[in-house]
Amino acid sequence: MNQAGITLAILVTCLGAIIVLLAIARPTPDASAAKPIRPKKQASTQLLNPQQRLWGLIGLGLGVVLFAVSGWVIMLIAAPIVGVFLPLFLSKGDAPQKIARLEALETWTRSLSGLTVGGAGLEQTLQASLASTPEAIKPQVNGLIARLNARWPTREALRAFADDFDDPTADLVVVHLLLKEQARGSGLAEALDDLAAIIFEEVKVRRQIETDRAKPRTQVRIVTIATLVILGVLPFLGSYTEAYATPFGQILLAVWMAIFAVLLIWMRSISAGKAAPRILVAPEAKETR
Repeated sequence: MNQAGITLAILVTCLGAIIVLLAIARPTPDASAAKPIRPKKQASTQLLNPQQRLWGLIGLGLGVVLFAVSGWVIMLIAAPIVGVFLPLFLSKGDAPQKIARLEALETWTRSLSGLTVGGAGLEQTLQASLASTPEAIKPQVNGLIARLNARWPTREALRAFADDFDDPTADLVVVHLLLKEQARGSGLAEALDDLAAIIFEEVKVRRQIETDRAKPRTQVRIVTIATLVILGVLPFLGSYTEAYATPFGQILLAVWMAIFAVLLIWMRSISAGKAAPRILVAPEAKETR
């Protein structure tokens, strides 16, 4: 096949990749959106999130440019893949958001304690707490109040509230509220005060753990960026890298890149924490774990 045929085949391949990425990016209608069922976490039907799709397209465009300038076919394959997975290596994860929600949960718990002392019923106390709810957990509390206003049983509304948080600490708060809903007696205010103190200590511990985990994540980001810069200039180093321009050199470079990607994934996994098991889990969820 001549050079023109190879170039045409590569351009057709790039066009096909763009079409595939755009098809993945197209939102799909949620058939279950109209069903008034208890909300629960479902597996996403999207292979890539919007940020990954955007970076994948940027990587594809950059790969086309690098191939046009250097003639290295590996750039057409590696650049889109790097673009898709780059946000995963550069992101800080969701730990800061979880810590912020725990801090807000502590504030909300203390607020509930103060409102409970007034002698109001549990449902009225929960609704009154909405005005002083911190912004970090306002969506979850709004959902709880909406379910109560929709005549959900209090126990079901509280369990759905725990599912919205998906955190064992939030489960502890809900367990205390469930006991209050069942007993309808005194003593909840003192229990919530003690629980708020426990949450405060847990926030400090999690913040320290997150600080320790941030160090290897920062190292991974530095190594990733430095490696991408080196790969970007590799085709332009003249005689030092001309051996990689051969078909065998391209295959060898692809193998080295794959090995390096595995090492980066391993480094990233070191800093990833394992979620603690929840207390309030639906029976069907326990069977699948």
